[in-house]
Amino acid sequence: MDSKALQEMIEQYGPDAAAIGLRAASSLTMLLVGYWVAKFVSGVVRKAMAKRGIDATLTNFIVKLVFCVLFALVAIPALGHAGIQTASVIAALGAAGLAVGLALQGSLANFAAGVLLIAFRPCRVGDWVDAGGCSGTVESVSLFSTILLTGDYKRIVIPNSQVMSDAITNYSVMPRRRIDLIVGISYDADMRVAKDILKKLVDADERILKDPAPTIAVSELGDSSVNLICRPWVATGDYWPTRWKLTEDIKTEFDAAGVGIPYPQMDVHFHREEAEQQ
Repeated sequence: MDSKALQEMIEQYGPDAAAIGLRAASSLTMLLVGYWVAKFVSGVVRKAMAKRGIDATLTNFIVKLVFCVLFALVAIPALGHAGIQTASVIAALGAAGLAVGLALQGSLANFAAGVLLIAFRPCRVGDWVDAGGCSGTVESVSLFSTILLTGDYKRIVIPNSQVMSDAITNYSVMPRRRIDLIVGISYDADMRVAKDILKKLVDADERILKDPAPTIAVSELGDSSVNLICRPWVATGDYWPTRWKLTEDIKTEFDAAGVGIPYPQMDVHFHREEAEQQ
């Protein structure tokens, strides 16, 4: 190729090549600046959420979401500036997103429920709860599932959508709990003696709180027994040990005082018809 032909080629394609190079350089600059801005803003969001004590799992998700959204807002115009048709890219991404959404309906429902669980925190790690038809100590709460550890050390993984679709009972969130005991005594027993025994046992246990005051009263006259209620308040951590000890002591003291605890029974009477006199 001689110098004249080279000069003609430069004159013909030079301006276009320069324009393409300039657009490519400016597009690359936009991508770099957009990446830096997205990284900076997501870092600010991470620090703000960490300062407010928001759960680390939710924080990481929000930070990644902010970064991806901001970078996409810059990347699409940058590609368009470089001469790439972005309409088809956006349409393809939309179609792919729709297909993925339809295929992952259950997972997306679990994900949305996980975000709500982490954001509103109806239960925390270490709480004893009834959730999703199961009972146990919360071991972890992730974006897709909640893991409970039962009293006999069974590990239950519950989808978050199942957790959020029903009521959640948290037994650990409040600092104190009330023990509800129903004690049946026979109709022949002295109610005053039985109530005095209950009061003595409640007063003797240091784990039982004085405020609120415990309730000891006759709740109902049952079919086979007079039912007394005993409702003392204890710290949440003392609930089960106090309940078990109080139940055992009630039986022991009632036996010693001769207060009978009846069991349900039914009397059946047979009536024989007298033969007609001849």
